[in-house]
Amino acid sequence: MKITDKVYALDSTRGNYAYIIYDDDVILIDTGRPGQGKGILKELNSMNIRPEDIKHILITHHDVDHIGNLALLEKVSDARIWASKEDIPYIIGDKNRPGIKRMVSILMRTGKPGNISTYPQKQEIEDIKIIPTPGHTPGHVCLLYEDVLLAGDLLRNSKGQLKPLASFMNDDETALRKSIDKIDQFSFKWVCPAHGEPIKIDNNRKQILRK
Repeated sequence: MKITDKVYALDSTRGNYAYIIYDDDVILIDTGRPGQGKGILKELNSMNIRPEDIKHILITHHDVDHIGNLALLEKVSDARIWASKEDIPYIIGDKNRPGIKRMVSILMRTGKPGNISTYPQKQEIEDIKIIPTPGHTPGHVCLLYEDVLLAGDLLRNSKGQLKPLASFMNDDETALRKSIDKIDQFSFKWVCPAHGEPIKIDNNRKQILRK
């Protein structure tokens, strides 16, 4: 699904969208849930993107439906993987996810990637700004590219309104609300969440609900 000339939502991951930024370099945002890897590769092929064209894989947070094909895509692409220092221990299995997420991770196993880099201190990778937005997970980030906010699970699109996920899915509700307030500092026209369809808001923040 084309969002802008350079940003695409991968239809093979509908329901927990991963995204492609297709500029001078190819950058993948999240990797879907386990079992979607072959569909991702097939869709990329239809876009004339070879696995080896992927230069970076940026992870918004540690949830299984975002890292489900990370090990596979690392293997076939040799892309550099980036994630927050707070969430890397969950991604590599050094920490157990809390609550219901622990059960999900047992039922939906993911491979372990070989190497993950911590997001750089300057909070930028090429033309993508890394915005720390903790709350859903300790190290959740949003990614801002041109006028598109790749929101991960900070927000979901529910019938045209952007809302947080249910409280039992979030690590820290107070931090989450502060993170939603934080994105008001930035200018963007599109919000691309993992759950629900991408939505054009043209800086109309009334569509973003805090609860």
